[in-house]
Amino acid sequence: MKSVLHKANTRGHANHGWLDTNHSFSFANYYNSDRMHFGVLRVLNDDTVAPGRGFGTHPHDNMEIISIPLQGDLEHKDSMGNTAVIKEGDVQVMSAGTGVYHSEYNRNKDKEVKFLQIWLFPNRKDVQPRYDQITLERGKMHNQLQQVLSPSAEDEGVWIHQNAWFHMAQLDAGKTVDYALKDATNNGVYAFLLDGDVTIEGQSLNRRDGYGLWDTQHIQIKADSNAKVLLMEVPMKM
Repeated sequence: MKSVLHKANTRGHANHGWLDTNHSFSFANYYNSDRMHFGVLRVLNDDTVAPGRGFGTHPHDNMEIISIPLQGDLEHKDSMGNTAVIKEGDVQVMSAGTGVYHSEYNRNKDKEVKFLQIWLFPNRKDVQPRYDQITLERGKMHNQLQQVLSPSAEDEGVWIHQNAWFHMAQLDAGKTVDYALKDATNNGVYAFLLDGDVTIEGQSLNRRDGYGLWDTQHIQIKADSNAKVLLMEVPMKM
């Protein structure tokens, strides 16, 4: 088993007033040659957007973009004609493919919105752009791993053009869960701790720490306190 640890306080950080953001991997003005990506996981941004503010219309292409709200309401509009509001408990995906424009704004004028913005390199280029979102069944996340993303439209959660699976779990203190990789030959797992404290394969993690593991078939997660964790299984080679 190989691993890489990214403690929360080692992430890139920028505060633009309307946007307070932390970058697990090189992004915008943050550059670290040792932290360009984890396999096909290119971007993991932990964003807080001020009331009524947001990202104006901007382009993307050939990227799988996943947004996971953690607090508040995020309004999305895109050039495919989609207008939607996503909030905590939702997962949104956009396959940029041949090219798409979109905007993201904090819908509320009186409170912040917090969300994860995640980019994965696709396994197919120049696909037809597409958009989807789901609302998770919260009970399915309690003390177990709930699948929220996969490569198949027939499987649970949203789907993307990549051999990747995301799972989330809300764990009570003392609970242990195991995760078996879907494709242990080619994939690794990047764990991002949303809240609390856990131990993964002997490594202690705290809130907003990231931990990547590969060359393994399974991992064990033990909650040292009440905790919420996101697991991202992704191909290690692009």
